[in-house]
Parts: sequence; C-alpha cells; structure tokens
Amino acid sequence: MAKMIHSMIRVLDEARSVDFYSRAFGLSVADRVDFETFTLIYMSNAETGFELELTVNKGRTAPYDQGNAYGHLAVSVEEVAVERERLSKLGLKPGELVELNRDGKLFGLFFFISDPDGYKIEVLQRHGRFL
Repeated sequence: MAKMIHSMIRVLDEARSVDFYSRAFGLSVADRVDFETFTLIYMSNAETGFELELTVNKGRTAPYDQGNAYGHLAVSVEEVAVERERLSKLGLKPGELVELNRDGKLFGLFFFISDPDGYKIEVLQRHGRFL
C-alpha cells in the first residue's frame, strides 16, 4: 500500500518561505539538501509525518506561474477562529472564515491564507473528516 509522504512547491526565497511556514503552521526544517542547481528544504512538525518540500531553483528571479491546475494545501487546527486571529496578529492576512454545510450539518469551517509565493493554504477546524 502506498503512503503519502510529502508535497512539493517551488519557492523563490528560501528564508522568506521557511519563516512563513514556521510562523504560520509551526513547521521546522527537517532536512535541507543542496544540489548544484536547486535546493530541497523538507519541513514538518510533530503533528504528522507528512512533509512539505520547498524547492528553490538557484538563479530564478521571476515568480512562478501557478497556472489553473494548482489547488491548495490543507492543514487542520483545533480552533480555526483562534488560529485565524493568531495569523492576523502576525500580519499574515488570512481570508474570511467560511462555514460549509451539507444536509443541514457542518461539513467544514475554514479560511484560506496565501504563502509568500501565492500558494493557497486551507486552514480547517478539526471536525468530521478533517481530523
């Protein structure tokens, strides 16, 4: 059986992205592997074994075009409103809180935030399938 272990995104500035993911989601650098033309930075926290791989292509200065195929990353938190307020106080500009209902019941309570490269991250309250 396959096991999901990481997701990769391309970023322009290693320090800026590491700072964002550290402050926003408590991720820290688990490993950093430098190659001649690119660097891989693996970030994780104690909540899960799943990692975020940041890829920095050396010499690139133009922002990446995310196209129309990119969706989003997702994280879950105990209290989404508290987390939204914390991120706001850090100046990270989270979006509005959204409540999604299905058949008269709460399906998801969430907001989106963008990282420094424009990637969207969905922050969901731990509930139902989003534990």
